[in-house]
Amino acid sequence: MGNNKVWFITGASKGLGLELAKKLLAEGFKVAATSRNEASLIAALGKTSENFLPLEMDLVDEKSVKDAIEKTVNHFKTIDVLVNNAGYGLLGALEELTDAEARKNYEVNVFGLLNVIRNAMPILRVNQSGYIFNISSVGGYYGEFPGWGIYCSTKFAVAGLTESLAAEIKPFGVHATIVYPGYFRTDFLKDSSLLVPENPIAEYKEVRQSESAHKEDINENQPGDPVKLAEALIKVSQDQNPPLHLFLGEDAFNMANLKIASVQKELEGWKSVSVSTGF
Repeated sequence: MGNNKVWFITGASKGLGLELAKKLLAEGFKVAATSRNEASLIAALGKTSENFLPLEMDLVDEKSVKDAIEKTVNHFKTIDVLVNNAGYGLLGALEELTDAEARKNYEVNVFGLLNVIRNAMPILRVNQSGYIFNISSVGGYYGEFPGWGIYCSTKFAVAGLTESLAAEIKPFGVHATIVYPGYFRTDFLKDSSLLVPENPIAEYKEVRQSESAHKEDINENQPGDPVKLAEALIKVSQDQNPPLHLFLGEDAFNMANLKIASVQKELEGWKSVSVSTGF
């Protein structure tokens, strides 16, 4: 795949999306980048040009998503690589998060992503080629983190739907990859991207400790380099047999192996019960 391909990236005004867009533009790719605020995209990446199209898009408004896809096709004639990157973190115990707080996280992280897939797939299907990267999280594979239940569940949902998506679109020559990043040094852990409960419950001490650790200790000390993550995605997009599951970061790689070993141990330990339930 040459660098004449068109990339459509959601959530591109900051974090991983911004670093990916910068890297792609520097290498001569064409990039349509979306954000809730077009001015933030222009400030970070420049004005509309032959290779760049900034787009203001409301992920949870399907008409807004459809309009952004149409503007991209009008500008670049097609879409070759879709990166569903937009989303935000939510750190709170299941009991203390309200229904509205939980549903909003799903609206953006899951249903917003589905809006993009639903409107971009007709283009990829007609082209009989293309790549979709759905950005999950290592928390979409390994969820044993106090306070991250809702967020992790949205990312587990992204992983599950992408497995089915990959099977559905394979006959059209389109690939789908679940990306599970570990901790990367972006602004994800800052207040603008990581929300906490409006009504915290004091008894959840481990959750408060996790909140404190992520905002005060882990933030700005993450081991992952977002530029190298961008390079990894570009490399995978040029492979004829990309992975379905892509763990990025040594921490993510190690947590995945920890989960696999734990499940295998429990499978063997409870095998007699598991297989005893047939007629």
